[in-house]
Amino acid sequence: MEKFHHKPAPKKSQLIIGRQPLVEALESGRSIDKILFQTQVSGPSIGDIRKLAKERNIPIQQVPAEKLHSLTKANHQGVIAFAGLVSYMDLQEVIDHVVSEGKNPLFVMLDGVTDVRNIGAIARTTLCSGGQALIIPDKGVGALNEEALKSSAGALEKIHVCRVGSLMKAVDTLHLNGIKVFAAEMTASKPVYEEDFKEPCCVIMGSEEKGVFPPLMKICDANVHIPMTGDFESLNVSVATGMILYEAMKQRILQ
Repeated sequence: MEKFHHKPAPKKSQLIIGRQPLVEALESGRSIDKILFQTQVSGPSIGDIRKLAKERNIPIQQVPAEKLHSLTKANHQGVIAFAGLVSYMDLQEVIDHVVSEGKNPLFVMLDGVTDVRNIGAIARTTLCSGGQALIIPDKGVGALNEEALKSSAGALEKIHVCRVGSLMKAVDTLHLNGIKVFAAEMTASKPVYEEDFKEPCCVIMGSEEKGVFPPLMKICDANVHIPMTGDFESLNVSVATGMILYEAMKQRILQ
């Protein structure tokens, strides 16, 4: 694990325009947030791009030509990609690295959280609470752009960010590595302070509107809720994450 490190990310958002530049960027391991294909685009290099993007869990979106024309006046050949500001890591490699350093895994998984300011704040809180990784899906999550980085106060450049094709499979990977998974859910019977966060674990936080995807909750080891007084329905997701992570940090300090 000596060679494990974050790849340097670009300092600002950049467009990668054209087929061959994108192929070269993908093959070099450059961080890419999203790829836009013009509707019905075709050709040998398009197949190569699709294959490389699938291997790295990079989302592809089909858009009309007008959308690409609005982004650049250059000859885009039906393909434009957004270079990432954050380097995405492989989940298994991150687990191996954390364990090899003698640390007790504490991860956060986000399901349907789209507000980039919340994502940035969650990354910041995770890092400050001793957490090592943030796990996000390749679709249905806010882009980790300049606003997310600013909200994280730089934490997104320090914490391991794992982008996965399936949160269900990510939970399987965590379980295979002896990491328990807990979902935050308002209707759960167990309050957060009764759960054991001293062992290796990952906390799943869902969107404020829909919560955690029900099939995802079913494969978790336990569901927990944050006790509240009054009749107000929910907490902001970044605030709720901070409260749960503080409980985890407190238990680990007092262990």
